[in-house]
Amino acid sequence: MRTFLLFFILGIGSVLNGQTTRRYSNEFLNIGVDAAALGMSNAVTAQTADVNSGYWNPAGLVNLEDSQIALMHSSYFANIANYNYIAWAMPIDDRSAVGASLIRFGVDDILDTTQLIDDQGNINYDRISTFSTADYAFTVSYARNVKLEGFSYGVNAKIIRRIIGNFASAWGFGIDAGLQFKTKNDWKIGIMGRDITTTYNSWAIDDEEFEKISGAIDGQNQTLPETTEITIPKLEFGVSKSWLFHYDYSLEAALNLNIRFIESNAIISSSFASINPAFGFQFGYTDLVFLRGGVGNFQNELQIDNSQNLTFQPNFGVGFKFKGIQLDYAFTDIGDQSVALYSNVFSLKIDFSIFR
Repeated sequence: MRTFLLFFILGIGSVLNGQTTRRYSNEFLNIGVDAAALGMSNAVTAQTADVNSGYWNPAGLVNLEDSQIALMHSSYFANIANYNYIAWAMPIDDRSAVGASLIRFGVDDILDTTQLIDDQGNINYDRISTFSTADYAFTVSYARNVKLEGFSYGVNAKIIRRIIGNFASAWGFGIDAGLQFKTKNDWKIGIMGRDITTTYNSWAIDDEEFEKISGAIDGQNQTLPETTEITIPKLEFGVSKSWLFHYDYSLEAALNLNIRFIESNAIISSSFASINPAFGFQFGYTDLVFLRGGVGNFQNELQIDNSQNLTFQPNFGVGFKFKGIQLDYAFTDIGDQSVALYSNVFSLKIDFSIFR
């Protein structure tokens, strides 16, 4: 446990040095998974406790009692972009668990018009082709309870693959780490550090394809883009509390503080870090039917007249669980209140205990 904590702290602390060299990248990994979590505006760092914990906080995987599999699909930009997710996890023994997941965020059948104009300046529509661009993330997770009662930790190792048709592709690698603590009176605390060692992407650009693009528009100055990306570490802190009423009704409320070590338009921002809160709740009846809601993504948006307007993202969700099969739905960004992505999200979770 001490070795893990030292590794976790040093990883987060690496943000303090060389911040100016870090940039945004792999933003598709910040969208989120599981309609149940999205319905609560992603405020699940403290209480996540199923197969989807591999994404939200791998420390939660220790709560698994049997193998689980999860599937999710959502679409964005009027179904132009599709986000798909599959995950599997299982307990190793009464103290540890493992998991794996795959995410794909892609846009398919994009028109390639770089060859629309031939060498003589003629437009030839037969020269139009299509290509796809896709981002993949494959993650392997490990979690373990420690001897100190109520504490667990988890780590992720993830491989990133990004493809832009035949033009360019990239490989990346990164590590996440998380902690969870549960009290006897149903309080839960969670900490999740994403990309704690920084996630490095290395791009390979096809020179021949690049030359075709350069020559497609006479006189246009084309320069090769940078071939490296470094993802800045992020920290998420969560706390939640659950209550049980009359044995049949339950309520869980949660708060997340999402911290990025950059200055942004979040409601709490400085040159060192930006903090964005998220609130969520889940109301359940007999562990069968669930109603969820949440609000997050608070932003100070700059208006045309240079004034600032506070926006936020409200989410809503419902769920149904029967004998280990759980189907969830979330509608994110109700009324298009913020500039964030909005979608109808469906997810399915199956606990293998139903087959025993």
